[in-house]
Amino acid sequence: MPEIRVLPKNIADLIAAGEVVERPASVIKELLENSIDAGATSVTVEIMNGGTSYMRVTDNGCGISEKDVATAFVSHATSKIKTVDDLDSIYTLGFRGEALASVSAVAKVDVLTKTPESDIGVHYCIEGGKELVLEEAGCPDGTTIVVSDIFFNTPARMKFLKKDVSEANAVSAVVDRIALSHPEVSIRFIRDGKQAMLTNGNGDLLSTVYSVLGKEVSDSLISVDYEIDNVRVSGYISRPVSCRATRGMQFCFLNSRFIKSTTVMAALEQSYKNSVMVGKFPACVLNIEVNAKDVDVNVHPAKTEVRFSDDRRIFNAVYYACLNALNNQDTRVQADLTRSVQKAQRAQPAVPQYSQIKMEAKPKKDFWQNLTGEEFKSVASRLEDSGKVKISPNENDGEDLLRDFYRKKNEKQTHITDSSIEHIAFDAATAEKTEVKSVNAEEIPEEEKNKAVDSTDTVIFTDSDKVKPEVRVIGEAFKTYIFAQIDNKLVIVDKHAAHERMIFNKLKKNEIPSQYLFTPVTVSLSKAEYSAVLENLDLLRKAGYTVEDFGLGSVVVRECPCEIKSGDIPSQITEIAGYLVDDKNDIETEKIEWIYHSAACRAAIKAGDYTTPYEQQKFVEMLLEDESIRYCPHGRPVLIEMTKSELEKQFGRIQ
Repeated sequence: MPEIRVLPKNIADLIAAGEVVERPASVIKELLENSIDAGATSVTVEIMNGGTSYMRVTDNGCGISEKDVATAFVSHATSKIKTVDDLDSIYTLGFRGEALASVSAVAKVDVLTKTPESDIGVHYCIEGGKELVLEEAGCPDGTTIVVSDIFFNTPARMKFLKKDVSEANAVSAVVDRIALSHPEVSIRFIRDGKQAMLTNGNGDLLSTVYSVLGKEVSDSLISVDYEIDNVRVSGYISRPVSCRATRGMQFCFLNSRFIKSTTVMAALEQSYKNSVMVGKFPACVLNIEVNAKDVDVNVHPAKTEVRFSDDRRIFNAVYYACLNALNNQDTRVQADLTRSVQKAQRAQPAVPQYSQIKMEAKPKKDFWQNLTGEEFKSVASRLEDSGKVKISPNENDGEDLLRDFYRKKNEKQTHITDSSIEHIAFDAATAEKTEVKSVNAEEIPEEEKNKAVDSTDTVIFTDSDKVKPEVRVIGEAFKTYIFAQIDNKLVIVDKHAAHERMIFNKLKKNEIPSQYLFTPVTVSLSKAEYSAVLENLDLLRKAGYTVEDFGLGSVVVRECPCEIKSGDIPSQITEIAGYLVDDKNDIETEKIEWIYHSAACRAAIKAGDYTTPYEQQKFVEMLLEDESIRYCPHGRPVLIEMTKSELEKQFGRIQ
């Protein structure tokens, strides 16, 4: 155990002021760093109530000798530096000697410690900076520090603490970073009596990433190992197809110390240029190894910001390391049919292999339609009562009951009125055979108005007092812009922008119900995103999403607006989480509108998607029914009009 001594004033004055202990996460960070510096290979972190009432850090490091225990809690007392020159070659995580003094000033601290050379350990107790107990005690090699009742003597600072779940997530984020930066150390994290994380400490970074960030992230990574100009970059980066909507999964370390560097971030994202969509960011766990003399870590209280002697050298090392990994290891997306084959084999074990996978060209009539959460629960309960609970492409036990439910639902919702137009769902195969009729509502017998319209015909009734303009679709350009003639005007419609605005308006008016997902979707988030989502569950519910805590940095989505495809849910929730982190001070109405906007953009038809002439016709007619639709939520125009006279002026037909 190196001797702990109080630094001379001339050295202490050169050290940047340490970060004030402002929350439990600050305490855990300092104690964990001390354990790593003490040579521990196994560390256990335990918190209760977000760390506000109880925190414990236990390690098997070198321990503290009896004569140094009290000195360790004196400001600027440390064993990691001795002279001014040592500030130019810092490899330890801590060096200021302020952590224990700051913690003991605002909390109750109990220490049990023993060095391998000692026959017996030491028990030391200090509260609010006052020493209470210093005695011998039996304990294993290493150090256990228990911190309780943080801010017990400064109630004014207690009120600035957030909810227990938020404080616990902040602690969890600190533990994650330490675990990723030191895969050779086994770290166990216990949260309110339950183990939340455990790394094996075998030195395998990918295994640690799996334990900390989950399978989804670890499976998307490719390895990085590159050295240039005495700078080595190692770790993992995500494939371009797995980039995320935020930077929440970017972990950069310098000599195994977590840092935030714009130089490193710019180099990382520059290496992905022309390989990733705008607005997407790569995930990474990168460790940069440089000579300690080439970097100054003594510039920020939290020690997360550093100053490089040569930024260009660091930029080049990170850029070429990532670019080399992407060029050599990234491959085209491969289709994996193994899971589908195995699922089919389990469903029909007696059927020959080539007939086990059943593919249908179009969905069954009246079957694939959206249900609200309440409607699904009602049908599910009826299925359970009838004993028909298995629904799949190969089993039709419950299909008749669901079809009957939909048929009755349609009969209730498709009654024809004089002032409404019913658009029945159709597919490309039946669209060409559909007969479009224009009939005056007064010519229809009353008994015929109460009959449901068959889904193979689309009947349009026009009000006799209001003649609608004649719409003739001319065609489509670039599978993006629809050209139509309306009376004496030529209209060009951006179908994505227009559809996006339509969905946005419906979401704002609560005209799009939520649907219950057959298979709930699990989404892995960074700790900041995870905390933000849990703090806004009611907000998400108002926006149509039923989200629940799944634990370990993940949430599960059980309901979402009907327009959202299940495959878009993970990226949608990640994008929402990133927004809630970055714009947490926005008022609730602004947050809900942003969520509606994001959902509408994803649900709308995309530029380049194929649409039939029939769909183009119906789309333009629907768009023109609402004169308020002029701009998409981004502010871009949804259509451009040109009158016949303006067109003739361009060709010189009229002056």
